[in-house]
Amino acid sequence: MSERHFLYPGTFDPFTRGHLDILERGLALCDRVTVAVAAGGKTTLLDRDERVELARGALAGLAGADRCRVVGFEGLLVDLARDLGASAVLRGVRSQADLEHEQAMAALNRVLSPGFEVVVLFPRPELAMISSTLVRDVARCGGELAALVTPGVAEALRRRSARS
Repeated sequence: MSERHFLYPGTFDPFTRGHLDILERGLALCDRVTVAVAAGGKTTLLDRDERVELARGALAGLAGADRCRVVGFEGLLVDLARDLGASAVLRGVRSQADLEHEQAMAALNRVLSPGFEVVVLFPRPELAMISSTLVRDVARCGGELAALVTPGVAEALRRRSARS
């Protein structure tokens, strides 16, 4: 049987406890996961290299972290999946809007790369409200971040907010 390697792509601006939940549960379904931090596509608070490092730091205490790696990427997801030999893409879906977006992206990616597969996981209910956008808003207003992100991410967001 060939290795089950999932690719977990996203902007991860920032990497949240919701992302960690999807990653941890995805690891239970496969042999290894590559977290792929996207270069752009939308305006980000943190630059890609910083997001890559923060994601690496967030994985530090994760069970199975030895089966994960974090890379930065730009370009088409289907190309990265092929280049890395990923058997499926891992995605988290919090809402109906997320589901519709993921369905459209999966359909497009299957046109670009027949056989492209997506594994969709729903977050634990207590994490379902967490989005990177809301985390950035809480940080910008000086709110408590401990329930939303790891300590390293919280510290990076506090430093960034202090500079703004």
